Amino acid sequence: MRIAASVEFIGSSYFGWQKQLKVNTIQGEIEKALFSVTNKKISLTAAGRTDSGVHALSQIVHFDIDIIRPMHSWVKGINAHLPDLIRIKWAVIVSEDFHARYSVKSREYQYLLLSQPIPSAIWSGRCGWTFYELDYNLLVAAANKFLGEHNFDAFRSSECQAKSPIRTIKKVRVKKFNNFFLFTFVGDGFLHHQIRNMMATIIKVGRGDMSLDYIDELFDKKNRHLVPATFSPSGLYLANIEYDESFNLPAQKNQLNIFNK
Repeated sequence: MRIAASVEFIGSSYFGWQKQLKVNTIQGEIEKALFSVTNKKISLTAAGRTDSGVHALSQIVHFDIDIIRPMHSWVKGINAHLPDLIRIKWAVIVSEDFHARYSVKSREYQYLLLSQPIPSAIWSGRCGWTFYELDYNLLVAAANKFLGEHNFDAFRSSECQAKSPIRTIKKVRVKKFNNFFLFTFVGDGFLHHQIRNMMATIIKVGRGDMSLDYIDELFDKKNRHLVPATFSPSGLYLANIEYDESFNLPAQKNQLNIFNK
């Protein structure tokens, strides 16, 4: 039996998603919890990896198990053995051809940015921060430069293992609430550090230190050294992952609720 589940977590205290020796990771914590519930070593497959310090409103995983239990029992049982900053939101039985990673149609990330002279103690580790005053219209214009299919060589890390730098961003949205800005990016996939490097560039445009046209030049030159330093992981949230409706997963409409009325 294959089970798919949604995982919510705050990644500030963890060394990313992927299980590693001698350090705490999100995958490692959930697999330990699964062992406590089943007394079996179970390997999770996730929709994608997240870096150290990155969060998730919904990371989708699947695992195979021969133990029959109600889905609410899986959710309650696993959560009982997880740290407070990691939670299973739901679990459902899926067909054997469902794959958390390879069945993905699109991924949505949200980035929460705070612009004010002093960093927030309350939001520490949960949002990006800049002391620069930012022009909202420039931020929107800069973010929209990334729409469509592009070669993102200039915006990926030197450690990126993806075979192709070509990615398509299908949707971009920027919302403002007092001193907070919420950026939403939906794409067919994202390269290692791509969004954080995009954010560094967008912020530089928003503060008036880079022209909009220079983003086009960065795409053309494909040179990582011309892009500003990778921005903080603290404001980055894996928010929604889209699959074909035939898999009958619960609807994915997660959004950081600081902007909800």
